[in-house]
Amino acid sequence: MHDGGIRVAALVAAGFLLSTLMGVSGAPRAQTAPGGSPEASPAPRSFESTHTGTFGATTVTYTVTAADTFLGAATGRPTATIFAFSYLRQGVRDASTRPVTFIFNGGPGSSSLWIHVGAMGPRIVDLGSDTAHPRTVGPFPQMRANPLSPLDVTDLVFIDPVGTGFSHLLPGGKPEQYYGVDEDARATAEFIEAWLTQHHRWSSPKFVLGESYGTIRVCELLKVAFGGPFAGEQLPAITFNGAILLGTALGGGGGEVALQSLLPSLAAVAWYHGKVDKAGRTFEGFIQEARQFAAADYGAALYAGTRLTAEQRQSIARRMSALIGLSEDDILKSDLRISAEEFAGELLRDRHLQLGRYDARYVLASRGAGSDPVADDPAMAQYVPAFVTAFHEYLHDELRIPLQESYQVIAFRDVNAHWKYGARGEEGPYAADLAAAMRRTPAMRLMVGAGYYDLVTPFGAAEYALSHVDLPRDRTFFKYYASGHMAYLGAEPTQELMRDLRSFLSGAH
Repeated sequence: MHDGGIRVAALVAAGFLLSTLMGVSGAPRAQTAPGGSPEASPAPRSFESTHTGTFGATTVTYTVTAADTFLGAATGRPTATIFAFSYLRQGVRDASTRPVTFIFNGGPGSSSLWIHVGAMGPRIVDLGSDTAHPRTVGPFPQMRANPLSPLDVTDLVFIDPVGTGFSHLLPGGKPEQYYGVDEDARATAEFIEAWLTQHHRWSSPKFVLGESYGTIRVCELLKVAFGGPFAGEQLPAITFNGAILLGTALGGGGGEVALQSLLPSLAAVAWYHGKVDKAGRTFEGFIQEARQFAAADYGAALYAGTRLTAEQRQSIARRMSALIGLSEDDILKSDLRISAEEFAGELLRDRHLQLGRYDARYVLASRGAGSDPVADDPAMAQYVPAFVTAFHEYLHDELRIPLQESYQVIAFRDVNAHWKYGARGEEGPYAADLAAAMRRTPAMRLMVGAGYYDLVTPFGAAEYALSHVDLPRDRTFFKYYASGHMAYLGAEPTQELMRDLRSFLSGAH
């Protein structure tokens, strides 16, 4: 990979020091905001560089454009900007046949850093061969070439929603305009419409990929991007050839259904950590056994509640113990209701270890554990530092983006804490909007990817949510990976996921 020149179309901060770019062709120039007024909207920022890499055995020259797209300009004054990273293959003769994939993570309030440098970008963070034990202090691993990136078959656009990454409100913009399910979907649709117009790509095959909360964003985006009197009150008529959901957060039913949906994931984790009898079993067969037990006898036991006899309760606890690795006594003490949090603290208690909920392959000592659901999660605590550090080095060393403002990896306080789910709530019928989109777009396909060791958005919950809407089964594909919430962590799951993605984007399935 090489830099073929850096170009900055506009930079807001006047007098910005560019000494780090000395000797780089086309060094950026600083510009002041229009009119010089602190209340005036700044000029949009744009940074462009050219690179070459090999993806899917094909050598590709591509440009990276990291740029602002102003939102709300139709009202006379833009109110926010989405800063996105667009990877475009050069030398394409007919762009109308070249697919483009719009990609984002979740949160809500998360940037797209994770999928950007974790799996799909042309350069990704190198976590080493031992995925579950990454380096947590400097010097951190560097970025490396990613031959698995699908840049040979599709252009890639990584979107950082308003309030994340370098995206932010502009003077006059208000949080309530963007920090909610409907508002966020409209903003994303507005960005995509502007991007298609700017790049003359309306006819291109279009795909959208969302991870975690991003799967809700996908469902609502599909509705708003098409439009109608009840969906944004406009008619952009943007359709997508395919949608990809990773770490699906569409709800898996509340209450006891959630416990049933979680149990197969608990079984997968128990298998991984050697807490169940594997003799004569395959992993796939074991997971199917857990699915069947959860759907039938476990569900019936939860429904019966206090009507269960002592013998029946003991029998269910015994069978649960054989599947999820906890003792019968612990299961009985929990009234047969094992939560992800309880399981994460109990499975390896004999080793004084706690499991990560975001990825149960990761463990940390039980002693001294804090209470923060993210910072103290054994998975997030260990892989986040490498991701964030590598991304900052990538921005500076390879993309040569000279912004000195803070890149908001996840905006918990300003975005997540103020998110509006509305009357539908977090468990809203978002999957129904996805089904409606597939009904009105008969050629659209759906790929659902899930990590076996994800205790935050269990694969059983995705199966439940998407099995209770009328999706066309011949256009819906479920894929499973030996990973966690980020289904691409680890050499083998990354290879499998990217193989499936390339096949899906190419129309092979």
